[in-house]
Amino acid sequence: MMKISTGERLEFYDFSEVTVEHLHRYAIANDFVSGKVVLDIASGEGYGSYILSEKALEVIGVDIDVETIENSIKKYSKNNLKFFVGSADNIPVESNSIDVVVSFETIEHHDKHEEMLLEIKRVLKHDGILIMSSPDKKYYSDLAGQKNPFHVKELYFQDFKALVDQFFQFTNYYCQNSFNLNSFIGSFESIDKFKIYTGDENSINDNSILPVYNVVIASEINGFGVDDSFFNGIQIAKRIENRCEKKIKSDLVLEWKRSNTYKIGHLIIFPFYIIKKKLKRFFNDF
Repeated sequence: MMKISTGERLEFYDFSEVTVEHLHRYAIANDFVSGKVVLDIASGEGYGSYILSEKALEVIGVDIDVETIENSIKKYSKNNLKFFVGSADNIPVESNSIDVVVSFETIEHHDKHEEMLLEIKRVLKHDGILIMSSPDKKYYSDLAGQKNPFHVKELYFQDFKALVDQFFQFTNYYCQNSFNLNSFIGSFESIDKFKIYTGDENSINDNSILPVYNVVIASEINGFGVDDSFFNGIQIAKRIENRCEKKIKSDLVLEWKRSNTYKIGHLIIFPFYIIKKKLKRFFNDF
């Protein structure tokens, strides 16, 4: 039986475009964590914290949900990886103890934005960095005509920028979008020039990439930034394909078992199965 996702957190059995987007963000962060003490808030299922722990000196994952943290501890067990229950505005970490804070798609799940940034500043070392992402309300919700039931307060880019700039001296902003299980993260100048071509033998179309997600790298020290990058989601595509094949096979078996042919055959064969089982037990006892 396949586990059912609520949709609030990305879980690493429910593969989709969102999976690739999150992996790309952690890939970006992974370039900054070698030998560092890292805080991942909110860590969710824990896969991102685990990825970062391969390079980091220590990773601390924090999430508000007790069951989620308990599952993370069981699933991702490493000496340099710890998980704690906590909230964005009350982080269970000592002041001035973290080199890198990673927070992907978290700030929109609550409305205590300034409190969260104050806590991040408290736990960060003076030369530490924050890597954060958030959906742009304009492109994620307004233009798309959708409302995520788990989002409490989404931010437009100008609001996101004003918030982070209030707490950090140096900030670099990027945008992200995905297409066909591939993700692009780059400067706003780059995304304006980037085109995606689609079509077939009848027609070719070109489309621009919308900056659906905002990403920031912030610090009190200048010089932190990233180049434009592309995440190839071929591995996730293969997992989705395998999952679909298993689902199709499972549905076919279920459909066969519900058929009259199966039921009649089962009715005829089952008594012989019982007799065979009893005879086997008899001779074993004998």
